[in-house]
Amino acid sequence: MQGKIRVLFVCIHNSARSQMGEAFLKQAGGERFEVQSAGIEPGRLNPLVVQAMKEVGIDISGNVTKEVSQFIEKGAPFDYVITVCDETSAERCPLFPGKAQRLHWGFPDPSALQGTDEEKLQSIRAIRDDIKKKVESWIISLAA
Repeated sequence: MQGKIRVLFVCIHNSARSQMGEAFLKQAGGERFEVQSAGIEPGRLNPLVVQAMKEVGIDISGNVTKEVSQFIEKGAPFDYVITVCDETSAERCPLFPGKAQRLHWGFPDPSALQGTDEEKLQSIRAIRDDIKKKVESWIISLAA
């Protein structure tokens, strides 16, 4: 049996999209994957994202935001580095050195959403569901 597939999800703050990607891959991929997430400017977890993930049975409230540079400095090897920045922030998404295959999955930034908390939550649910679908379809494509 070969080793686990090592995956790093990266976005700007590691507060929403990369955290959701990490959580969904851990849930759907099980033991096949070793998954981390990081940001170029780590912020704090988006409480509305934490709430939206709880709605689908995943608690990320204890997660800590991490900086991508700590993985780069350690020379942490990854098979895949998946950037999940939105298109307007894509140029700020970091490039990760090494042999990792880079994938870009663009999703809107929950921290940029406008409106009431309920309106933001509606949009975050859509982003969450899109990330989940993308992760699940990617797992299927790897098995093919």
